[in-house]
Amino acid sequence: MSEHWIDLRSDTVTEPNEAMRAVMAAAPVGDDVYGDDPTVNLLQERSAALFGFEAGLFAPSGTQTNLIALMLHCARGDEYLVGQDAHTYKYEGGGAAVLGSIQPQPIANQPDGSLALADIAHYIKPDDLHFARSRLLALENTIGGKVLSQSYVQEATAFAHSRGLATHLDGARICNAAVKQGISLKDAVRGFDSVSVCLSKGLGAPVGSVLLGSKEFIERGKRWRKMLGGGMRQAGILAAAGLYALEHNVARLAADHVNAARLACGLASIAGLTVATPQTNIFYVEVPPAAVDSLRAALLAERIRASVGQHTRLVTHINISEADVDHVIAVFSRFFSDWRSAR
Repeated sequence: MSEHWIDLRSDTVTEPNEAMRAVMAAAPVGDDVYGDDPTVNLLQERSAALFGFEAGLFAPSGTQTNLIALMLHCARGDEYLVGQDAHTYKYEGGGAAVLGSIQPQPIANQPDGSLALADIAHYIKPDDLHFARSRLLALENTIGGKVLSQSYVQEATAFAHSRGLATHLDGARICNAAVKQGISLKDAVRGFDSVSVCLSKGLGAPVGSVLLGSKEFIERGKRWRKMLGGGMRQAGILAAAGLYALEHNVARLAADHVNAARLACGLASIAGLTVATPQTNIFYVEVPPAAVDSLRAALLAERIRASVGQHTRLVTHINISEADVDHVIAVFSRFFSDWRSAR
């Protein structure tokens, strides 16, 4: 039996190819806590230049770069405004509250993933000792695979700044958003005071994210990174993978978007499934509750991993081929044909 698995759970499961592994093995290294690792320094410089910021900070994860940003923008007793479905609020262990004493003010996301400006305005606290101090607007792009429009981003960040708020972008998949819209990485993050960019999702690196901001912001961020356990030593081996990812794997994200559209189209032809139209590499499928457990087992029997539930999320990435997509469609189709016949 083939050892190949088709893993649709997330683009975090991507594995480095041989070319990426080669540059990792050959990377010059030093002690990054001392600022001596040349490959880390190069990654930080190139990332900042690509996205139009003064400086960058390499850290082990996007959760950590987001947390560093929140703790830089907000002090104890401050709050940040954030989407109810945003990763920093929902999926990062409450780190801002637990470690930063920062209060999140969640706001309902609109169907397109945005936060309505009227809602943002409503939740900004007055300057009154009874309230947490509103300090930051945090957005996410893409969010649930949806791309925030450039016009919305510019309007939201300008509005936040007009009300005295800083702006942070959880840009874990900002490269997907830029490729989808056909714009530069600089344009995709325009209006934000800081951005977290993940290298280990669609870009295919095994580890790491980069926090981007002003020189002063990043210099202060080094202290928080150290306190949070993110100070690494000969990290150039990991940074080399990030450099390779930024140089070789941004434009190719379009192929992941095509594969997601192909997969969604194929699944939409199956009776009983309701399939969302993907904008990028992530989309959702509504599965009949009675079919969930048996579908999960059937996929595993075909060496397909997926986060199967009534609300199933499917994610394409660098390790998913067109042939893989066609195989998944065939397995779903065969399963639901048999399932309907047995009912």
